[in-house]
Amino acid sequence: MFGWIILGLVVAAAAYAVVIYNGLVKNRQMVEEGWSGIDVQLKRRTDLIPNLMETVKGYMSHERETLEAVTNARAAATAAANGTPEQRAAAEGQLSSALGRLIATAEAYPDLKANTTFLEFQAALQTVEDEIQMARRYYNGAVRNMNVMVESVPSNFIAGPFGFRKAQYFELENEADRAVPTVKF
Repeated sequence: MFGWIILGLVVAAAAYAVVIYNGLVKNRQMVEEGWSGIDVQLKRRTDLIPNLMETVKGYMSHERETLEAVTNARAAATAAANGTPEQRAAAEGQLSSALGRLIATAEAYPDLKANTTFLEFQAALQTVEDEIQMARRYYNGAVRNMNVMVESVPSNFIAGPFGFRKAQYFELENEADRAVPTVKF
């Protein structure tokens, strides 16, 4: 009788370990899926930039520094495509900042602001930025779930030996992006 109880406990413990392992695998896959979503949206944004730049160049030819900043930031973001989330976030933050300066500078050119092609690119860029935000929230939620499982008991007893590690959040590097805007009437 005592042998059956021991066997039952061993089988229950093994079944519980399998459930935990499968949960860790599921969370790891969700993190990878989330990262893939961010990657797709960042690629879409990077692909829009050359066309936007061509539209803007004719109007803003003497704003060379702003145009070069966007070009350099795009090159850095493309180069960081295979980096860690931390490296990618830094490069993408620089690109976002450069694009923001470009759009702000464009406000000084009434002909450019009225150009339908520019307006279409600006709308497409805004849509992509919104998609990046959604993808980042999904990814960071998946990372949170994974990290909780990796660090909490009893799943951490399974996570360590099987090589499950904490994932990195995709966070903004630019403190100005986190700041609450000041609204004055």
